[in-house]
Amino acid sequence: MPSQTLDSRTIDTLRDIPDLIPVFREYFEDWTIRVFNREMHECRNYLSPNRRDFYKVLLTTKGAGVFTMGLNTYYLEEPTILFIHPNDIISWKNLSEESGGFYCLFKKDFINEHPALKASLDKFALFTDKSKSVIRLTDENAQVLEQLFAKMKEEELSGSKWSDDSMQAYLQLIMVESTKMANFPPPDSVSDEFRHVHEFFKLLEDEAAGINKETPIRIRTAKEFAADLAVHPNHLNALLKKHTGQNVSTHIKNRLLDETKVLLLQTDWSLQEIGYSIGYAEQPNFNTFFKKNTGVTPAEFRRTYHS
Repeated sequence: MPSQTLDSRTIDTLRDIPDLIPVFREYFEDWTIRVFNREMHECRNYLSPNRRDFYKVLLTTKGAGVFTMGLNTYYLEEPTILFIHPNDIISWKNLSEESGGFYCLFKKDFINEHPALKASLDKFALFTDKSKSVIRLTDENAQVLEQLFAKMKEEELSGSKWSDDSMQAYLQLIMVESTKMANFPPPDSVSDEFRHVHEFFKLLEDEAAGINKETPIRIRTAKEFAADLAVHPNHLNALLKKHTGQNVSTHIKNRLLDETKVLLLQTDWSLQEIGYSIGYAEQPNFNTFFKKNTGVTPAEFRRTYHS
C-alpha cells in the first residue's frame, strides 16, 4: 500500500503537530490512546509550540531528520525512540523521503485509568527527565520495540473490551525495554535564532497557561512579547516568519483561539468571563474577534458541540 503523506502541500513550513496527525485538532475528541504506523502516516515538518493533551512515544526506524525538544536538538539518522511530554515544545525537520517505525499518542485520562502505567511513568521518568527522553537504538533494539508497537496496534484494531488493558501493558514493556537499552545521545548545538523562537513559544505558553477568569492574560501583542524577550519586534517577527512561516501576531491569535475553544467547551464560564480572560473587556469585541477567525460566534460554537 502506498504511503499516505498527511502534509503534502506544505513541506517547507513548520506547522503545529495536530494538523499533521490523523487525530482531530480539538482537545475534546473522544479518544484516549492511538497507535500509528509511520510508513502509513508520514509526518513531514512540524512545530508544536502549545501544550497538548497527550503524551507521545515516537519510534523512528528509517529516514533522517532534526528533532528539537526545548533547547536540545538531535540529528537523527539511526533508529531512535523518543518520549515526549505534553508540555514539551518540539519540532521535527524531515531530511529524507523514507519514513519507518510507529508512534503512540495517549491522553492523561488513559494514565489515570491505569495506575500501573502511571507507576511506570513515574519510575522510569522517560517523559520528565529530559536526559532520558531520547534513546538511540541498534537495529536489533529497534526490531524488539517495533514488534511491541505492532502488537499494540493489533490490540487497537481488535476492538476488544480488554484492548486498553493490553495496550497499557505494551506501553510499560516499551518503557522497560527502552530503559534496558539506554543509549542517551548528547544533544547537538542549537542556534541563537532557534533559541529566540523557543523562548517566544515558552513565554506564549506560560501566558496561556495562566489564563483565568479573575486575571486576564498579561500580554497579548507582538510588541509586548518582544519587550518581555528583550528583542526588537521586527527581529522577532522576522525569526518567527523564517522558522514557522507565520508572524508573532498570528501565533498569538491562534493560541488565544485554541484556548478560547477549550474554555467554551470544557468550562461553564460565561462568554463575558471567557472574553475577559483572553484580554477582551468588552463582549462585542470578543465576539468580533472570534467570529472573524472562525466564522461563528462564541455562543454558536459552544451550542454546536454541546447539542
